[in-house]
Formats: sequence, structure tokens, C-alpha cells
Amino acid sequence: MPALLGIWAAAAAIVMIDLPYIRKNRLVGELWIFTLLLLLGLWLATAKALRWYLPNPMDWIIAFYKPFSDLLSRFGLLQ
Repeated sequence: MPALLGIWAAAAAIVMIDLPYIRKNRLVGELWIFTLLLLLGLWLATAKALRWYLPNPMDWIIAFYKPFSDLLSRFGLLQ
């Protein structure tokens, strides 16, 4: 639980530091990207702290390229 408090405190500090500048300069696009990336990072850090299963990105890459690799192997272009 202390890890969660640290993660959320760090996220709150980041928002308190960056949000006034973004709002003052009316950077709407940057606000959307900032919010999206902060929430994604917060979700991943929280999931990691709670020891939830997070899939390895390499599994997604392998699943994406596997049919192409099989096709090349079938034609003898890969060993």
C-alpha cells in the first residue's frame, strides 16, 4: 500500500507542476496528450504495484509477425 501512495503522490506532484503552465498557455493538444500519458503511466504503475499480470510487449510483436514468418518459412526463405 505504501507503493500506491507514493505513485499517486508523484502523479499529483507532476500535475501540480505541469498543469498551471499548460492551462496558462492554453495548450489544449498538449493537455490531452499529458492527461493520456499520465493516466496510462499511473495505471501501469498501479497495476505493477498491485502485482497484476501485465503482458509482455514482445508477445504482441511475436503474435503480429508470426504469420509472416510462417509464410517465409514455407517458401524456404527462412530456416
